[in-house]
Amino acid sequence: MGRLVPAVTRALDILELFLDGDGTLSAPDIVRKLQLPRTTVHELVTTLAARKYIVPVPGQPGRYRLGVRPYQLGARYAEQLDLAAEGQQVARSVAETCDETVHVAILEDTDVIYIAKVDSTHAVRMVSAAGRRLPAHCTSVGKMLLASLPEHELAARIPDDAELAAMTPNSITDPAALRETLAGIRQRGIAVESRESNPDVSCVAAPVRDRTGQVVAALSISVPMIRWSEERRAELEQLAAKGAAELSEHLGHRSVA
Repeated sequence: MGRLVPAVTRALDILELFLDGDGTLSAPDIVRKLQLPRTTVHELVTTLAARKYIVPVPGQPGRYRLGVRPYQLGARYAEQLDLAAEGQQVARSVAETCDETVHVAILEDTDVIYIAKVDSTHAVRMVSAAGRRLPAHCTSVGKMLLASLPEHELAARIPDDAELAAMTPNSITDPAALRETLAGIRQRGIAVESRESNPDVSCVAAPVRDRTGQVVAALSISVPMIRWSEERRAELEQLAAKGAAELSEHLGHRSVA
């Protein structure tokens, strides 16, 4: 990671002050709360106001409130939350069909973050939670998402000399071996993980696409090894692909026949 930029950090600190109190602040308030020099605060406030992140409060000279720009950013963030909501709905439908644990996950750097999850009703099942983060190369959803990246982006995230952590003895730890696996996933359009993140669980995953056709998430089905077989794997691959296609359709993707 690169270093934090002090000026940006201070600007964000100022914006976050507006979350408390009545939502209005003056420059002296900011100086007192953040213990920053008056000149620094004046420059930051002037910049934030010029970019419409804060605006003067009518009838209260010297006081500011949040402007339209944070609202626009928040609105865009809210739009992205639709993926989690739609993902939860589709995951529930898939889980009702197979009675296994279903996840929807997104990629962040070299990790996956689970944004939706529906549990199996079996006594023996995978224990996990929405919001959990795992190394992408150890999971079926993660391998599906990594396989969907352009080669140059994959190389930037996982260079040839990358050290890949092992979650189980079956985890892939060699970048070259991972690339070979990802190539196979690209060809099949389905990812399989056999006891690579949990020694007692195997998973299958399929890609979720948005209206532009870009892969934005993956849907997986996780099964304890006591219920895993090659026949079961084939069934679940079809079900994961169907569920991922349904979620993609919800996001506006139109598949080409």
